[in-house]
Amino acid sequence: MSNPIAIDIHKILQLLPHRYPFLLVDRVLEITPRETITALKNVTMNEPFFQGHFPDFPVMPGVLIIEALAQTAALLTFSEERAEDAIYYFAGIDGARFKKPVLPGDQLIMTARLERGRAGIYKFAVQATVDGEIAAEANITCAVRSKGA
Repeated sequence: MSNPIAIDIHKILQLLPHRYPFLLVDRVLEITPRETITALKNVTMNEPFFQGHFPDFPVMPGVLIIEALAQTAALLTFSEERAEDAIYYFAGIDGARFKKPVLPGDQLIMTARLERGRAGIYKFAVQATVDGEIAAEANITCAVRSKGA
């Protein structure tokens, strides 16, 4: 078994193609390659989506929580190496549940566990928590492909 490692924002920017305002992972707290990852997103009132969702009661959209979880899973996939032309596609979702609203000031802790991966298709069990309570969970499928494919 490998020793868990952490990844800062500089390495995240090397591994993911996402940029503001769509980069939704601030730091990786721990990775055990090919097994699990724990990352965080500091949710601030400055997030652009809060202007319209909802002005009188800002709540992080569930689809963006799922996107943050998919980016977390991508970091697990790319934690050891990433081909220069590789792009990570969100390919499917099952059993998504939203159990707690995510609000400005929350720290979203995201985990992904690799269930299986073969031929560039990866399945993960993912979960997002706030203050130890489950905010969202799902099973997601992602695919790694060449940008030209």
